[in-house]
Amino acid sequence: MPGPRYSPNTHFLRPLLHVLMLALAACGEFPNAAAEVLDLAIGVTASGSPIHAAVAEEALDPNGSSTRVLVVAGLDGRDESVDLAAALLRDPGETDLALSAVLNVFPDRAPVESFPPSGPAYGGDAVEAQYLWRFIGMLAPDLVVDLRTDEAPSSLERALDRGAEPAGVGRIPAATLRLSADGKSLEGLRRESLERLGDLARSLDLSPARRELQARVARAPLETARQLEKSYGHALDNAVYIPALALIGRLRLGDLDGNSRVSDVERIAGPFLEGKDSLGSRPTGSHVSGHLVFADLYERTGKAAYLDLARSAADLGFEKDGALKPSMPFHNEMSDSVFMGCAILARVGRITGESRYFRMALRHLRFMQALDLRPDGLYRHSPLDHAPWGRGNGFPALGLALALTDWPGEEPGYEEVLDSLRAHLRALARYQDPTGAWHQVVDRPESYREFTSTAMIAFAITRGLRNGWLDRSEFESVADLAWNAVQARIKSDATLVDVCRSTGRQDSLRAYFDREAILGRDDRGGAMALLISTERAYWLPQR
Repeated sequence: MPGPRYSPNTHFLRPLLHVLMLALAACGEFPNAAAEVLDLAIGVTASGSPIHAAVAEEALDPNGSSTRVLVVAGLDGRDESVDLAAALLRDPGETDLALSAVLNVFPDRAPVESFPPSGPAYGGDAVEAQYLWRFIGMLAPDLVVDLRTDEAPSSLERALDRGAEPAGVGRIPAATLRLSADGKSLEGLRRESLERLGDLARSLDLSPARRELQARVARAPLETARQLEKSYGHALDNAVYIPALALIGRLRLGDLDGNSRVSDVERIAGPFLEGKDSLGSRPTGSHVSGHLVFADLYERTGKAAYLDLARSAADLGFEKDGALKPSMPFHNEMSDSVFMGCAILARVGRITGESRYFRMALRHLRFMQALDLRPDGLYRHSPLDHAPWGRGNGFPALGLALALTDWPGEEPGYEEVLDSLRAHLRALARYQDPTGAWHQVVDRPESYREFTSTAMIAFAITRGLRNGWLDRSEFESVADLAWNAVQARIKSDATLVDVCRSTGRQDSLRAYFDREAILGRDDRGGAMALLISTERAYWLPQR
């Protein structure tokens, strides 16, 4: 008879046992175990349980030589398929396959098979399927195998066979491996499964999805930047940071490839020279940081009106009598404000030579750190919740990297800011995912691998390497791995994978888990991608 469906207690205990077995395998406690298998969390259920995958380390590099097979267990809701997947990983036998497995897609409820999953990721009734679907796309195996011990049709195989492309990466062949557990030992099932997997994989070529990932990570930074430029950096309806950073990215691209974009960016920014209010009737921190584009234009054109605009934002840090305010306004207690305030203050300070801007930048940094810097070196997003949101850490990293670029070494506060950046980046490096990305919640690997935080942190590290603030032996490999993660998530048409939507202060960890992960074009993600791709291009000639 078929094995029983999971009871709630089984759902809770069995995945934990499998994770323990995989950990022992990685430590060599099983004589035939493959030590290169990594235990990765790939998602979190609505009830808060991590969804685990055991991934062959080689499978994280799309350019490796082995055929990559991903086994998906648990879609049938039966103990046997999950136990068998764990057995395959503990002892993969003599095979040249790079074998990975999702041990149990639904660790705490009965399976809900629906592929491709509907609705925005990651939430609703399809949350587990959404995590699996995008994980499959970003892993880009050569074959996906639905391991089943029932006779039900495989929605996963059907979706892949019909040409659906997980995470928009490319097509992946699929198969269903059906095994009857009647009268067979687990060892017998393991041997039978390996034989049939070998037969399935023998005729495989690289999947279209894997070829697409290979092409993505092989691009030169300037090629990536030019692809991004087609979609981002062509408007400035309001002087806020998202379009401003994209325009700065285009200016930097012009510096790199010799095809100046200054006149076009001036055309786009023109209304603000003609009297349009750059701060608006209800200014925000986003407006303050958006004025960085005017500072960039001033330095390229020498037009005083651009400096006046940049200064109008930086001067918000001072009282009418010139005294320093306790902090820059509009911070909303959020760690984002380290970027929103410090970068524009330091830039205007360097341009004008006035030390008061650096004093204000240091005061603002200390104010924000008192609110949000945790003892472990990460930033909580706000005092409402302790969670270290990914972009809530990307902002301080980006902001201090930009500020230090403009901060003369002889100005008071330089060493303090440098020490702050180094300490933060060391704290972040501890949480870099094996894929190179950082997570939506930095210290929670079951949260999704988030694009903008990875791009911003990668920018800060690369800028630190370029300027000698960071030791290459400590951070160069971190930067390289992060760049690969960014590249893998940028399609040639400038669509992006897993950009967290606009996020204000949240009051719980779950709220950060549930923020929509955008798949497609996104102005915020595009702006950050232009920054890191141009920064990478600046860095490469120095290596």
